[in-house]
Amino acid sequence: MTTPQTTYSDCISREDFESLFNDHYSRLCAYAYNFLKEQEGSEEIVQEVFFKLWINRKDIVIESSMESYLYRAVRNASLNLIKHINIREKYKEYNQEEIKYDEQIDRDPMNASELELKIRASIDLLPEQRKKIFILSRYEQLKYREIAEQLGISVKTVENQMGKALKFLREELADYLPLIVLFFNHFFNGE
Repeated sequence: MTTPQTTYSDCISREDFESLFNDHYSRLCAYAYNFLKEQEGSEEIVQEVFFKLWINRKDIVIESSMESYLYRAVRNASLNLIKHINIREKYKEYNQEEIKYDEQIDRDPMNASELELKIRASIDLLPEQRKKIFILSRYEQLKYREIAEQLGISVKTVENQMGKALKFLREELADYLPLIVLFFNHFFNGE
C-alpha cells in the first residue's frame, strides 16, 4: 500500500515551515556532520535543503514522511558535496603533477620527445610478448584481465611479464628514472 502523493505546498504554511526548520535543523546538521566532518559545511547543506524545499514546495512530491524526506535530502546533498570535493582534489593533484612534470622537463636538458624516444627504444628491446603486454597495459590502458583475454594467456602470466618488463625498463632507464616516473604518471596513469 502506497502513501498518497501530495505536494509539499498542499500541507504547510510559512509558520509550519519555520517550525519544521526549528525542530529539525540541529539534528539534520549533526546528521550531515557524520558525512562531512565539518560544522560549517554541514550547516550550509541543511540550509540549502530547506531553501530548496521552500522554493520548490509547489513541485515537490513527498511520498514518505517529511522527516524521512529531509534526512534523505541531507544525505544526498552531503554525498554530492563529498563527490564534488573528491573530483576537485583529483583535479588539483593532476594540475600539480602537470606543473611538476613541466618544471622537470624545463630543467632537464633532455626534452620530452628525446625522453619518449629513449623509452620507446628501451621498450623495443623487450621480448616480443612482453613488449605487447607492456604496450597494451601502459599505452592502450587495458586491464590485466583484458590483456590476458586478448592474448589468450592467464592473468598471472600478464602480471609476471609486466613485472619483468618494469624491472628491465627500470634498469635500462635508471639514469632517467625521475623523468620517466613523471612521464608515465603524466601521460598514462596505468595500472
